[in-house]
Amino acid sequence: MTLAGYENVTAALAAAHLDRPLGRIEGIDGGAVRMSGLSSHAAIGDRVRIGRQGFSCEGEIVSANGQVLAAIPDGSVNGLRPGDPAALLGPLSISPHAGWIGRVVDPQGRPLDGRALLPGLTSRALTGAAPDAVHRRGLGARVQTGLRAMNTLLPLVRGQRIGLFAGSGVGKSTLLGTLARRIEADVVIFAMIGERGREVRDFVSRVLGPEGMARTVVVAATADAPASSRARCLPAALAVAETFRDEGKHVLLLADSITRHAEAHRQVAAVRGEAPSLGGFPASMATELASLCERAGPGVEGQGDITAVFTVLVAGSDMEGPVADALRGVLDGHIVLDRGIAERGRFPAIDLVRSVSRSLPDAAGPQENTLIQEARRLIGAYEKAEMMIQAGLYASGSDRTVDAAIQAWPKLDTFIGQFEGGSVEDSFAALARCLSRRLD
Repeated sequence: MTLAGYENVTAALAAAHLDRPLGRIEGIDGGAVRMSGLSSHAAIGDRVRIGRQGFSCEGEIVSANGQVLAAIPDGSVNGLRPGDPAALLGPLSISPHAGWIGRVVDPQGRPLDGRALLPGLTSRALTGAAPDAVHRRGLGARVQTGLRAMNTLLPLVRGQRIGLFAGSGVGKSTLLGTLARRIEADVVIFAMIGERGREVRDFVSRVLGPEGMARTVVVAATADAPASSRARCLPAALAVAETFRDEGKHVLLLADSITRHAEAHRQVAAVRGEAPSLGGFPASMATELASLCERAGPGVEGQGDITAVFTVLVAGSDMEGPVADALRGVLDGHIVLDRGIAERGRFPAIDLVRSVSRSLPDAAGPQENTLIQEARRLIGAYEKAEMMIQAGLYASGSDRTVDAAIQAWPKLDTFIGQFEGGSVEDSFAALARCLSRRLD
């Protein structure tokens, strides 16, 4: 065993507890287990082991009413009965380290890939705080994304947080895999929240592949996991990302999807007794999402950055849903994937007119901003007149801007769907050629 491995084992043994406070189950109802005898020791968010030998599972304390605590179990309540013991396990924390790279773990840091995994030397709570607003740095330099549209028209910079708004079947997972493999970053943290079990393996083996997994930690809570576990997936991924950020690394955080996190939070909130409001979501949902997003972004001096891409599931391209509406105000831009574009075969199906990067204009130089503005102007003009053009009702010469848009549209549409193995500068040179402009 290496010295580092010995230190990890020693740290794990030191963190083990041989004695734990005990209570007992008072009742089971509404998906929650009510317990007594632990109120003087336990806190909201602590873990418990409930049940007797042969019929037990772990759970998370989500509410307290006098001497009675309520926990959401991580497994089935079948076999549990009033009077069974409830052992307090304490607050949940994880201990990530460099050995986690290339691995798939659950929100508690336990391996899901069938191989042993030691904890790191330092534990980190899942409920971390964002860097101090006064002392955290601003957005950093532009990064290469591997996609020409995001290298130019929708630039991504270090520490930026963007939303990827998409319905099902429009190429969201493929785009995320491309970003995971190609974006300039030291470490990639991928939170897979509420995905089907087969999709986790498919994404790891096929979409990411050995190239992507070589620098990636996947934190997964599948669709069949209890709501409390799914609600911990994104906080756990953020805790892992913060560990590497504090080491000075540039971390790329991909979360798929923050909508499923909001749905899991809604289920946990219902057990806590929160009344639904915002389209069926509790009032705490907006604050929950904002606090998670704020944990990503630039660090303070001496730290690295967490550049984050949060996917948002939108039914029928409804950008006014409660989750989408809450996120647009706290993110540094949003990219909309359109089903109509996907159906005509252009991937990624980015709707440029409805997408925006708040890193502009600072992320680009004067000439580059001119190209971006010209491209957006022509694409907007074409889409506004598209119905007339397709119907043959537009007469050439009626509008010089529309005429220019018709000429540039095929090249710009192809450009948005192109992947780029070169530099950001190469992408801008290609954009200039689409606009028949010269980039000095």
